[in-house]
Amino acid sequence: MKKQYNTRAILVSLLICGFVGMFSETALNIAMTNLMEVFEISAATAQWLTTGFLLTLGILMPISGLLLQRFTTRQLFTGSLISLILGTLIAALAFNFEMLMFARVLQAAGMALLLPLMFNTILVIYPPEKRGAAMGFVGLVIMFAPATGPTIGGLLIEYLTWHYIFWFSLPFLVIGLLVGLKYLENVTDVTKPRIDLLSIALSTLGFGGVVFGFSKAGEGSEGWGSAVVVTSIIVGLVALVLFILRQNVMRDPMMNLGVFKYPMYVVGLLLVLTCMLIIMSSMIILPMFLQTGAGLSVFTAGLMLLPGSALNGILSPRMGHLFDKYGPKWLVIPGLVIVAVMLWFFTTLSPASSVAFIVALHIGLMVGVGMIWMPAQTNGLNQLPPELYPHGTAVMNTLQQVVGAIGTAVAISILTGGMEKYLHGSSDPATQAEVANAMTAGSQNVFLFTMIIALIGVVIAFFIRRVVVSREAVHPTH
Repeated sequence: MKKQYNTRAILVSLLICGFVGMFSETALNIAMTNLMEVFEISAATAQWLTTGFLLTLGILMPISGLLLQRFTTRQLFTGSLISLILGTLIAALAFNFEMLMFARVLQAAGMALLLPLMFNTILVIYPPEKRGAAMGFVGLVIMFAPATGPTIGGLLIEYLTWHYIFWFSLPFLVIGLLVGLKYLENVTDVTKPRIDLLSIALSTLGFGGVVFGFSKAGEGSEGWGSAVVVTSIIVGLVALVLFILRQNVMRDPMMNLGVFKYPMYVVGLLLVLTCMLIIMSSMIILPMFLQTGAGLSVFTAGLMLLPGSALNGILSPRMGHLFDKYGPKWLVIPGLVIVAVMLWFFTTLSPASSVAFIVALHIGLMVGVGMIWMPAQTNGLNQLPPELYPHGTAVMNTLQQVVGAIGTAVAISILTGGMEKYLHGSSDPATQAEVANAMTAGSQNVFLFTMIIALIGVVIAFFIRRVVVSREAVHPTH
């Protein structure tokens, strides 16, 4: 007999906390210039507020599969929320860079536990035919929260101070915690697998090294030639190879790579990573183009990106319902075609492009991504047996962080390369107009790169088939 859960209350508490966590991640990005002045720090130091956050996620996400099996749902939820609330409170009170940096690490630790817990809980409490809709709401959080960050953050900085980004978030986290404590039940079996310290060390070095290396490369000061970048990436890759070899010989591995034996999981994972690459690259380049290429203010640039992201968030639950009804193929393939077409139009951007044209393209891009992300992810996870849910979500969340760091670094490199090449051939490289033209040339190269990624995604999408989950697979008799 299947246990009845108060699914709506559980989902609401997880979504509130996830939303606030994702919101504060991007809201602080818009405050970077402000923080550099207040704390008298360089851009490279300020960048650590983002790099440190990503690094913590990259280190803790791979361990999440193990934690989901060692602790009860309520213990993990409470732990992640205490970490988030403490981090947010310390950030709101921060009076120097070190204090804010420590707060960011605490926030990231909370998010690294909360995101896999959210996916895993939904897989357990919703039957397969209703999962699409539930995952659609998660999509709303994952896409809409980071999008509102810069806009609301920009408003708070304009009229108050950057501290209010965190004061604004705090009450919502407390509400989320209270709702969760009242309604969230222990939904997973605690199997207490053995902790393998060598696996944890290799995973930390591996994923941490790769994320750190690419993040440093993306800072753009020395780029790929820097010894730190090259060493980090090489050490990271070697540690990852050893980590994979170790997982394959263990009886109960920390991260069960058996998930890769399920073809639809692999297809879903590849499509999610394609989306992540496209989103991370466009999200970092488009605001830069709008400010330097088109000469708009930070706040205007933030507002222009809001309609597309809002629409993506609003449509995400709808896409979930359509997925539950028709399966993934009829959403994913058209979605990728739309994304590829929008990116092709993006390669034609110039300082003269109208605001309406850019907003329309961004809306098209975000709607396309909404048609791909959640259907591909849900379909992939549906193919896994329940004992592999923690591992499937851990692999997916970890690789998203890694690809996010790689996408950002590659986009910045392509942009810088394109700008340098343009300015090198320019007769008057110091003028405002020529810098804007250089930014345009670099941005067009990035959009061409993401368009090629989208076209590869279209090819992968033709292999997707709907996973039919048997009732026994979902609720095995103990």
